[in-house]
Amino acid sequence: MSTTLVIETIRQLMAQAVESARSSGALRLETMPDIQVERPGKAEHGDFASSLPLRLARATRINPLELAQTLAALIPACEPVERVETAPPGFINFHLKDAWLQQQVEAVRQAGAAFGNVNLGQGRRVMVEFVSANPTGPVHVGHTRGAVLGSALAQVLQAAGYSVTREFYVNDAGSQMEAFYRSLYARYRQTLGQDAQLPPNGYQGEYVTELAQSIIAETGIADADAAETGDAAAGDAGTGAGDGGRRFLELPEAEAVRALGGLGRERMVGLIRDDLAAIGVEFDNWFSEQTLFQPDESDGQTGQAPATGQAPGSQYDAALGLLRSQNYLSEREEALWFNSSMLGDEKDNVVVRSSGEPTYFASDIAYHYNKFVAREFDSVINIWGADHQGHVPRMKAAVQALGVCPDRLTILISQMVTLKRGAEVVRASKRAGEFVTLRELAEEVGRDACRFFFLSRTPSTQMEFDLELAKKESAENPVYYVQYAHARNAGILNLARSRDIDWSGGDAGLLNHPSELGLIRAMLRLPELVQQMARTLEPHHLAHYTMELATAFHLFYENCRVLSANPEDGAITLARLKLVESAQIVFRRALELMGMSAPEQM
Repeated sequence: MSTTLVIETIRQLMAQAVESARSSGALRLETMPDIQVERPGKAEHGDFASSLPLRLARATRINPLELAQTLAALIPACEPVERVETAPPGFINFHLKDAWLQQQVEAVRQAGAAFGNVNLGQGRRVMVEFVSANPTGPVHVGHTRGAVLGSALAQVLQAAGYSVTREFYVNDAGSQMEAFYRSLYARYRQTLGQDAQLPPNGYQGEYVTELAQSIIAETGIADADAAETGDAAAGDAGTGAGDGGRRFLELPEAEAVRALGGLGRERMVGLIRDDLAAIGVEFDNWFSEQTLFQPDESDGQTGQAPATGQAPGSQYDAALGLLRSQNYLSEREEALWFNSSMLGDEKDNVVVRSSGEPTYFASDIAYHYNKFVAREFDSVINIWGADHQGHVPRMKAAVQALGVCPDRLTILISQMVTLKRGAEVVRASKRAGEFVTLRELAEEVGRDACRFFFLSRTPSTQMEFDLELAKKESAENPVYYVQYAHARNAGILNLARSRDIDWSGGDAGLLNHPSELGLIRAMLRLPELVQQMARTLEPHHLAHYTMELATAFHLFYENCRVLSANPEDGAITLARLKLVESAQIVFRRALELMGMSAPEQM
């Protein structure tokens, strides 16, 4: 029986006690209350606690401590509860049996890499969509927090029994992409000695110039190779083989901007993919916004050619057609409006401008039509930046207008991040090209520190990321503190193996020291934490949990010598080695859920 099942057992015992009290007339309640079981704040208060008497005190007009004592007396003895106690002002505390805790050491060993998994999701399909940046530049620190959050949340949901799809929505349509294409074309011409000016809303970062230079070099090489092989088809857009990548100068400007922009888009998507992979963020799908305006057979993958506009049978047409059939669209002021105020939003919203150009909101409606109606996900989680906070109500209204229960869409907002180097704030400005990229951050502090620090705060709060602290190799740095605990753990096991010690037959029933039992209790929290995080969508608890697990292990290490030269300590040595092995399994599982490594040496 895992701790998640223990919690359910305690809930059932509490429910039975309440029903017995109602039947006897000691408690007058018309309906069965919701029974919550929690971890108490202090270890001396037991393993689990319920504040139900406090919550019932007003309705029953009974002193909460007296009510707690009445209910506690009606709770029968059971496995694995050792005893039930009451505490002021009205808590019921449950203490687990030491023997049951000891048995869990072997249970963890048997579960292995699957330890921590629960079947809350029962295979339901959930999409987690995150990052979803415009492919107009490298991923910067502002995106990184959402990237780590989405990656860890997907891991947690998968451990909780959901069928998870991780998706990056490539925002490759609209005015920002046009500005990027024209910026790239200007830098391309400038690099080749031609007169060209950036558009007024252009991208000035040095990476645009570098991208233009790489395209020139690569197309030049391709043309030279084509000349050597006699491939007449190569370089069909330009002046011929070996032209040094000048082929786009020979095209009409509109055609050149489009062709060069397509190459730039693909390279930028590739760069974003590689940068995210550097911190362990991977996606199952890269969904192109452009495909929403293409015929329905398009699959949304980034390998497709850019669209020229909406086409009959597109996802966009289907979504707006559905809204129109339900009278949620109206034409006024020469534009097409979504009547979101009919569904509780503060105001209506434009979906097609007077120019006939769809708004970003129209694309979002089509995209969510694709998610819920076309691909039939049971639930969708969007992780957006703080600048999208105001967009949430109208997106919920749009989903409801599509005939989907809005509760199936959850939108998490990732707040701003301030980078600091000690006391100095590191400034960032994407348009000016002075931003700190994800790649730069990962190279400076490393993947693990990147992930741990971004997971150490709830995403709904703003945070400061201290670059200097993230690089420290001391207990002051939480990343080092946690990973050092695992390395110390691994060192003990490796030393035991070098001495040919076989601890598989160790008797965990000998583990009676408070530090041993404390470590077991810390280990057993992982499955219930996975269940809690999957319900609340709050993976930041993992960072705090690994700190608590590391503290419990360090305390065990200091108080309980594992490898002893005294032959009389043989039995306890084997038992403690079995505990260390189980602890290593839990460390690795927790770090895996966070997307971090588990080093064996530091």
